[in-house]
Amino acid sequence: MKLDGVAFPGGLHCETTTLGALLGHAGLVLSEPMLFGLGEGLGFVYWDAKNMDFPFLGGRSKPAMITRTLADRLGLGLRVEETSSPGRAWRTVVAALDAGQPVGLQLDCYHLDYFTTKTHFGGHVVALYGYDDTHAYLIDTAQQGGAVATTLTSLELARAERGPMTARHLSFRLTAPAARPDLGAAVRGAIRATALTFLNPPIANLGHRGIAKAAALVPSWLSRSADPARDLPLAAMLMERGGTGGALFRAMYRDFLAEALTIVDDDALRAGHQQYAEIVPRWTEVAAHIEAAGRTGSPGPLADASALLADVAIRERTAMQSLATIGGA
Repeated sequence: MKLDGVAFPGGLHCETTTLGALLGHAGLVLSEPMLFGLGEGLGFVYWDAKNMDFPFLGGRSKPAMITRTLADRLGLGLRVEETSSPGRAWRTVVAALDAGQPVGLQLDCYHLDYFTTKTHFGGHVVALYGYDDTHAYLIDTAQQGGAVATTLTSLELARAERGPMTARHLSFRLTAPAARPDLGAAVRGAIRATALTFLNPPIANLGHRGIAKAAALVPSWLSRSADPARDLPLAAMLMERGGTGGALFRAMYRDFLAEALTIVDDDALRAGHQQYAEIVPRWTEVAAHIEAAGRTGSPGPLADASALLADVAIRERTAMQSLATIGGA
């Protein structure tokens, strides 16, 4: 069986694509940038650890946080279930589907049949909208094919995988409120909260401090990597094409701010949008320099990336200072 009316064509990021599919089926249609912005998705982390082959630059909040934050912000009904039992996990989602409700799943995309690049990532999110005796039917990003299918065996393996960012067969369902939420108040609150979090990170790896830290450490990446020709282009690809819509989610946030301006007329918001419009291409340049360093083995492009990141750290701090002052409801 397959549920009708579960789709989100053109989705760029897995969690917001899933949210769009679930909420659209529930009757609340929002754009992907709006989902990302209201979910306070924008952030930054410079993540490196002894067990990692190479540092990771992240441009968003933790997996599942966009969903939880969006639900709080818009007054959505959110039911999250986790279990260590594969059988109980499958019965839970089948019951929801049989009752006419699609389900969000967090899993490791490595095991999904339709993924051509086999990389472990335990924070991947999809919408499940149907099943039969052998396959599950999912909504994923446009990059992964949109409406796709995977075997029930591969889905069980993906949900059961353990490692960084994984969850225990996590599934979630969303219901929309009877009345359409006040998007003006939601936009203002989400923008202020995102800005304050970014401006006041608890550790130096996060927010504008994390970008400045990346600027200081990127020049060492050739010596940090055991295989620069592999690791640096991969880092650049994740920044631009790894399900983020480009520029490490800054392009999506720029588009959110532009849409927010059609709802809220505010000078601080207008200034912040203009600043992020100027920031986005700089992130794309950073990725290009990192890729060039890996391809050529030359340290020069990393020095260029470092200089750009130092500039971006200042620009993003300034933009968030503007956005933190957006007017009240």
